[in-house]
Amino acid sequence: MSISEIDLFVPGRVCLLGEHSDWAGGYRRMDSSLTKGYCLVVGTDQGINARARAHPDKVIIRSTLPDGKIVGPYEIELKMDALLRVAAEGGFFSYSAGVAAYVVNHYHVGGLEVNNYRMTLPIRKGLSSSAANNVLITRAFNRIYDLKLTLRGEMEVAYQGEILTPSRCGRMDQACAYAKTPVYLIFDGDRLTVQPIYPQKPIYMVIADLCAGKNTQRILADLNACFPKTLGKISEDVRYYLGPVNKDIVFRGCELLQNGDAERLGALMTEAQRLFDLLIAPACLDELRSPQLHSVLEHPRVMPLIYGGKGVGSQGDGSVQLIARGQEEQKTLMQVLREIRCEPYPLTIEAKADSDAEKSVN
Repeated sequence: MSISEIDLFVPGRVCLLGEHSDWAGGYRRMDSSLTKGYCLVVGTDQGINARARAHPDKVIIRSTLPDGKIVGPYEIELKMDALLRVAAEGGFFSYSAGVAAYVVNHYHVGGLEVNNYRMTLPIRKGLSSSAANNVLITRAFNRIYDLKLTLRGEMEVAYQGEILTPSRCGRMDQACAYAKTPVYLIFDGDRLTVQPIYPQKPIYMVIADLCAGKNTQRILADLNACFPKTLGKISEDVRYYLGPVNKDIVFRGCELLQNGDAERLGALMTEAQRLFDLLIAPACLDELRSPQLHSVLEHPRVMPLIYGGKGVGSQGDGSVQLIARGQEEQKTLMQVLREIRCEPYPLTIEAKADSDAEKSVN
């Protein structure tokens, strides 16, 4: 053990382009003729601040929620049966328990005491609050017990911990380990490739909770039903979008993001949303018709302030992401979205000259 107590910050993540590509690319385990999954992900401005220290024989978690409510402290014995039991229950602390169970099973470690004393990341809004928590717990183990995990290694441990819970997240969520460095992800069955991207210019965005609601489980169930070789035009269209169409969109998005070309990236998001509505939405129309999402994207007060935008995460009426025309337009857009009863959060993708992503992580 090399560190007794540490301060940590882990952001959420937003999928800029390529939603659903992680689990879709996973089907290549069964059918190698399917296209690999591709996506672009970046950390949010919002996240979780925590202080962590070693504990001899327990995992103790205390969390402050975005509304200021304090949950815990919650204590779990550092034993596999206790950790797995809490993980399987699926409660608020199941994610931390799942990560701890995986770490205890693979590394020689003691316990942890973690105080998540500030959370600005909204919960259940498609910004991967659970993945941020899992990366934070993983990073606490990593640094306190000197496990020598890379960022990619932290992603893997966080993912393996989450799938010990009832959650069935994809592999893109844990890219929040790279903080505000955008990453290009490739999903090929169980293999994941991660490539950081360094924008030449800043891009000003706003993520907004649409304050409507969606059923992510229903969306995932209906879209997964189209794989690996389900017959019918709707299923074929879903595979076509999540295959060659998505590949083309993300390839173009990588170049535009690296160039810091906000205008064309915004137009590409609008194109991606149009094709998503055409080829994906019919597979789950009850959830993906998304009237509130389209109302915001087409709002007469919003459109002059943006280059384009699209849905977030699994899509539906959960959240929207918008590329503002500049820094001032980002501020105005925040106000407009509040006035039309959305909850906005700023996101600035910063220009990065340093090609070492590890240095950008707290």
